[in-house]
Amino acid sequence: MRGQRTFGDVEFEYKKRRTRREVFLDQMETVVPWKEWAALIKPYYPKESMDVFPKALKSCCACICCMVGFLSDEMLEDALYDSQSMRRFVGINLLEEDVPDATTLLKFRHLLEQHDLTSRMFHELNETLSRRGCLMKEGTIVDATISAAPWFHQEQRRAA
Repeated sequence: MRGQRTFGDVEFEYKKRRTRREVFLDQMETVVPWKEWAALIKPYYPKESMDVFPKALKSCCACICCMVGFLSDEMLEDALYDSQSMRRFVGINLLEEDVPDATTLLKFRHLLEQHDLTSRMFHELNETLSRRGCLMKEGTIVDATISAAPWFHQEQRRAA
């Protein structure tokens, strides 16, 4: 059954539009320095106690990315059950494995904190974003939103 697609996977692939979350997670997949993060964490990752951390190292790191953006341990557990795009980003197929529970996520997060790996991981991410020209270091914020209002179109018609 390994690698088998679910009906949800098929339905998800053929829906009409991609969500902003999907686009964001796809972009994150390409910019996160996964290999560098794995190299930072591997010396501390408990090889003998895989029951404590049953998910692959990359999946745990992807969970941390999701939590940094907007979720607590409990909310991430719920979101992974609820969101196909987040499960795909994290690398979970519900036919093959369970979503990591909040306690597992908390223990992994504490492992990172205990060895000061979180700041090092995000330093690596910032370096990668900077090399790609994706990290703004200085500038001016200007709201340049242009939106067409109904009265604007009426004025254009009168002027013509």
